[in-house]
Amino acid sequence: MVVNAVELLKQEIPVEEESVCIPDDVITGLVLVDIINGFCTIGAGNLAPREPNNQMLEMIDESVKLSTVFCDKKWPILAFLDTHQPGKLEHPYPSHCLAGSHESDLVPALKWLEKESNVTIRRKDCYDGYIASIEEDGSNVFVDWVKTNKIQTLLVVGVCTDICMLDFVCSTLSARNRGFLTPLKDVVVYSRGCATFDFPASAARETKDALTHPQEIMQHMGLYMAKGRGARIAKDVSFGA
Repeated sequence: MVVNAVELLKQEIPVEEESVCIPDDVITGLVLVDIINGFCTIGAGNLAPREPNNQMLEMIDESVKLSTVFCDKKWPILAFLDTHQPGKLEHPYPSHCLAGSHESDLVPALKWLEKESNVTIRRKDCYDGYIASIEEDGSNVFVDWVKTNKIQTLLVVGVCTDICMLDFVCSTLSARNRGFLTPLKDVVVYSRGCATFDFPASAARETKDALTHPQEIMQHMGLYMAKGRGARIAKDVSFGA
């Protein structure tokens, strides 16, 4: 029944994906959204997967491949890490990714990025990395990163496709449209480098205040909404002339 619902959804609201080749002469930045233990490592926290998940595993593999390319080229990478203070919840989700905990750290496959000179780490305390980049003085770490590196194309991967990634992409596109992110032109979401979580109706019924979250449907909806806001959706990414 779920499979039929997914296929019907894809027929009614298809997401056009494209092959994206990023030329070496186009300054490109890679944004990693919340590829941390608390969302991606089995048993690492309240919102972590309980068993192996193919969509999540593929997202990590593709993110590692892209990160390796960007580090080899010394191209800019910005990694958002969901990090919260105790007692400050994000309704309707339970406590997660507390500051200082293993949950808020990069997954083991990407931990090496912390030592790379082209990588900027930004801990965030809300869904939207754009909003979470605002400092007390009104400056914005993400905006400064785009402008300092003169980024023309932004490549976005991570979790969750329909939550933190979508919020960040929508805010970034709105800011670009307003001229706040010059010289940024394109925002590319790589579908195989994205993942979301699975919480079927059967589980939601047994959990107070929980929202049903079927993985394949919400993955598709996240990509569809990002496309509708103006992002390019990539089915594969290559580099060259």
